[in-house]
Amino acid sequence: GGIVGFFAVTWVVWARMWGLLVVAQWKIFTKAGEDGWKSIIPIYNMYITFRIAGRNGWWLLALFVPLVNVFVLLMLGIDLAKHFGKSTAFGVVALWLFSVVGYLLLGYGDAEYVGPKHD
Repeated sequence: GGIVGFFAVTWVVWARMWGLLVVAQWKIFTKAGEDGWKSIIPIYNMYITFRIAGRNGWWLLALFVPLVNVFVLLMLGIDLAKHFGKSTAFGVVALWLFSVVGYLLLGYGDAEYVGPKHD
């Protein structure tokens, strides 16, 4: 009884979090002028995320290279933050280190897509 209940609760919590993240990414895509449905197609959604962040979509290939992928995701977080009018610190902390929280903040928050930001 106890272990089954534990796994049932864990699954429900995971499923709800996954659902919130799917909706958040859909909202991020629509804020950036992309069709929301593109966010639910694996790999293609990363291609579009790179494009939203102002990068060539082919950067997603770098995600398949061990260690390089860590730095590519850091760069993506920073670029995505800037394209939504957020700071580099937001990109590093919220979108890279705590990406679940960061994507929820971008999707559900008041962040607006501003496009390329030239410093």
